[in-house]
Amino acid sequence: MPHFKEMTHNQDKINLLHRKLDILLKRQNDFSKEIDSLRIEISRLKVAGEKADISFDDTALDKEVEKSPSVDQMNPNKQSKEQPKFFAQKGRKLPKIKTNLEKFIGENLINKIGIAITVIGVAIGAKYSIEHDLISPLTRIILGYLTGIGLLIIGVRLRKRYKDYSAVLVSGSIAIMYFITYAAYSFYDLIPQVMAFALMVIFTAFAVIAAITYNRQVIAHVGLVGAYAVPFLLSDGSGRIAILFSYMSIINTGILVVSFKKYWKQLYYSSFGLTWLIYILWYGAKYNPIEHFGLALTFLSIFFMIFYITFLAYKLLKKEKFDGGDILLLLINSFVFYGIGYDILSNYETGKQLLGLFTLGNAIVHFIVSVVFYRQKLADKNLFYLVSGLVLVFITLAIPVQLDGNWVTLLWAGEGTLLFWIGRTKRVPVYEKLSYPVLVLAFFSILHDWSTVYDTYNTDYPGTRIRFFLNVNFLTSLLFIAAFGFVNFVNQNKSYPSALVTQKKLYKLVSFSLPAVLIFTVYYAFRIEIVTYWDQLYTDSAVKMIIDGQQYPTHSWNFDLRKFGIIWTINYSLLFVSILSFLNLTKIKNRQLGLVSFVLNILTIAVFLTQGLYVLGELRESYLKQNLSVYYHRGIFNIWIRYVSYAFVVLTLVASHKSIRRNFLEKDLHIPFDFLLHISVLWIASSELINWLDIAGSQQSYKLGLSILWGVYSLFLIVLGIWKMKKYLRIAAIALFGATLVKLFIYDISDLDTIAKTIVFVSLGILLLIISFLYNKYKNTIFNEI
Repeated sequence: MPHFKEMTHNQDKINLLHRKLDILLKRQNDFSKEIDSLRIEISRLKVAGEKADISFDDTALDKEVEKSPSVDQMNPNKQSKEQPKFFAQKGRKLPKIKTNLEKFIGENLINKIGIAITVIGVAIGAKYSIEHDLISPLTRIILGYLTGIGLLIIGVRLRKRYKDYSAVLVSGSIAIMYFITYAAYSFYDLIPQVMAFALMVIFTAFAVIAAITYNRQVIAHVGLVGAYAVPFLLSDGSGRIAILFSYMSIINTGILVVSFKKYWKQLYYSSFGLTWLIYILWYGAKYNPIEHFGLALTFLSIFFMIFYITFLAYKLLKKEKFDGGDILLLLINSFVFYGIGYDILSNYETGKQLLGLFTLGNAIVHFIVSVVFYRQKLADKNLFYLVSGLVLVFITLAIPVQLDGNWVTLLWAGEGTLLFWIGRTKRVPVYEKLSYPVLVLAFFSILHDWSTVYDTYNTDYPGTRIRFFLNVNFLTSLLFIAAFGFVNFVNQNKSYPSALVTQKKLYKLVSFSLPAVLIFTVYYAFRIEIVTYWDQLYTDSAVKMIIDGQQYPTHSWNFDLRKFGIIWTINYSLLFVSILSFLNLTKIKNRQLGLVSFVLNILTIAVFLTQGLYVLGELRESYLKQNLSVYYHRGIFNIWIRYVSYAFVVLTLVASHKSIRRNFLEKDLHIPFDFLLHISVLWIASSELINWLDIAGSQQSYKLGLSILWGVYSLFLIVLGIWKMKKYLRIAAIALFGATLVKLFIYDISDLDTIAKTIVFVSLGILLLIISFLYNKYKNTIFNEI
């Protein structure tokens, strides 16, 4: 009966679920109807086009709309003029917003086109009269001035009634004045240089006053930025670049003055782009280091300072917050100045000595600005941080420009550490973010040092020899390690949270990269010292060959020294990963580091089992054969060094075993460790067997002995797998025995004599019988395990 009750209970549940399903399907059908009615009404409104009678059969939408607050409800003190009363008064037709295109063209566009055509006409007429010599140069200039003055008078008189039209005429007159003054000075020599520049200053001042008075950007654009075209319209190829740049400086100064009065960013952008474009084009095509060195640097600095001050004027006077475009503009101005200035100095003999000072000078300029901002509290913190960031950038650039080698690495590491410390402890996110690229530069710098400094030893130059651990390069590595160690210490301190916490992916990348760089640097700093020590011994071992009493030009080296270097490098690697594991076990207790160190242990042991044991075999062969023993000592340490290496392997295995037993790893790594342990033991045991069979002079070290060893070890794994209830060990044992049998029939049997064949076959056969017996005896235990 209990079974019947359970079936009845299940049927009740099924019926309940069916009822719920019917309810949901009904709701879905209702929603579909509402959606269809909405679509029909939208289509009807599109066709009708005039009436907006939104009255549906279903009132769900109206109810939802009534619930949502209107603009006026959210802000009762302010009546929104832009909010249409669409939902409050259904059925009303919305007023159409008409754009009077005719008014725009007639009042706005035509006058601008007209003044542009007028100026072009004056230019064409002047050009024609010049080419055909119809009027004298003085007459041309006088007529030009009269035209400009006439336009100016008309524009001023029309100001009260037609202000926009008047502004266009005034701007055109200013452009003509620039045009005529430049021509009178540059081509006809009718007025001296001082007078020409005085007139241009007057026109610039007038344009500034007019633009501010009329409150029209068009005057500033046409009168100032439009004046950039004058030198190119009238250029005769004389190449008087000093005049051109002085002229541009006057125009930019006028823009600077306007920037303090009006917030006309388009004006600034136009002059900024045109000035740097003209300068860069001239520099790329016409610059001559001998002729233009001082002039190029002077005007480069003038343009940079004008635009820098103008940019700051906008931000300070208008209290404007930063956006991406502002940052881009400031960076372009700074790096165009620095990039061209650096190139000018680097291509001039005296200038090469000033590159570091020039870079530092850039930092000082930005530093002065940042100090003024900070003390006077003139701008928001984002502007202060950006300018301060430029200080740090140029200090960072000055380091490799003026210095080289280890000093660059140390200063970058120190700067990055200082920025990181300030950013975290003083809660200045910008400093922390700036520290990361500087720390990256320091890391790549030390990699560069390692690649260039440690491989320079030449026996002909004893000064190039690097003393083991007692050298400035290793000291640099230690100081770099100290810097990154401090950074990691601060990074792990929970009292100082990172500014990147909200950016999860970037935060994870930084959290992984900082300790990774520290671990790698500590490892490689010692490793490269060991490698260099043995490489230098190997280089010193070169001797000229003497055969039959005659000296030959060919050299020989003690290759055992290079092999010892490989073994000691592997030994050091085993020691390093073991210490890292023990440190994490006792002090750090970090899950990620625990997993990483376990993987490193596996990789390092794998390198020893492959490369290390192979090199140890070569050292054994060298000892047994005594090659080049006339020149080099082949001692017993060629044999005994393997046991030193075994000690380091055992230490690494112990560290791995202790690591997997700790709870903070949160992973069961017993199976990977068992495979690592047994592979290592079998591999080393096989190597030892070959080693002693070789010493004994056996010719079958890779055949008979190995096959029996592998068979015995398979039996051992079977026994251990049954005892410890570890199925994977038994499967591994069967796989090993299978490999042994394959080796026996494919490789061993070909060269073995009858006695050897008998021994190996009998031995393996007995082992198979023992394994079979164990499976039969403990079959209940084996096959009932969960």
